[in-house]
Amino acid sequence: MTMADWDGRGLVSTAWLADHLDDPGVRIFDATVHLRPAQPGPYRVESGRADYEAGHIPGAAFVDLARDLSDASAALGFTRLKGGALAAALGAAGLDPALRIVCYSTSTPMWATRLWWILRAACFPDVAVLDGGFARWSAEGRPVESGWRTYPPARVRVTERPDAWADRDDVLAAIGDGGICTLNALPAGVHTGEADVSYGRKGHIKGSRNVPYAALLDADGLYRSDEDLRVLFGAVGALESPRVIVYCGGGISATMDALALVRLGRPSVAVYDGSMSEWTRDPDLPMETGA
Repeated sequence: MTMADWDGRGLVSTAWLADHLDDPGVRIFDATVHLRPAQPGPYRVESGRADYEAGHIPGAAFVDLARDLSDASAALGFTRLKGGALAAALGAAGLDPALRIVCYSTSTPMWATRLWWILRAACFPDVAVLDGGFARWSAEGRPVESGWRTYPPARVRVTERPDAWADRDDVLAAIGDGGICTLNALPAGVHTGEADVSYGRKGHIKGSRNVPYAALLDADGLYRSDEDLRVLFGAVGALESPRVIVYCGGGISATMDALALVRLGRPSVAVYDGSMSEWTRDPDLPMETGA
């Protein structure tokens, strides 16, 4: 099995996609979002639509994670849609569960993995993230087009994986539970509380361990080998626990860790959708600093 194959473990290579650009059974989606520094912070959400219109993989459509695939009525940004609202949004975007879906981003891969996780949690059978994203595609001299493309609407019926998402109560109950490993995907300095950046309170959820999302990628922006990933996740006990809950600032970069864990064959992985943006709002929810 090579990375040129569609192996069902979350990633697909630029070579595979180049060979399937004209395949009617494949739909490609650019999920780019930008987080711009802002005051008050920590950031301002900016759609990646302008990037997409300037240049994208031929045939790709754009999906707006913040506007179209998040619950606008929720207090927290990027809160996932559920049930009929999710089915309607996915269908309107042309995200067809009967086809193979390739997700990519022009910036950090966390936006592609967020879309991948939403679809995986909705039981889409064939979804993959383009390893290396648009940066690798462009660096290899592969074709690019500009403008706007759309896919025909799809009929979507959502059946959600019951273990794909975790809420605040799930994370609170996991503290001290030896059968659940809770992982923070944020940078090490944010995890320990030493960084200037925080989500209202310094540090991390009590008892959680740290596998920073950036550590999952090599110098070329590709996911590290399975062997390297096993070392990273094995060091924090994630490969021994029956269940793993991953979190970050707002449920986005956590999906990069989730993809890696799925690649390693972990049977039960959940993303805490509210993550630190929700947790830090309640001063009674336990946090700690240090490694």
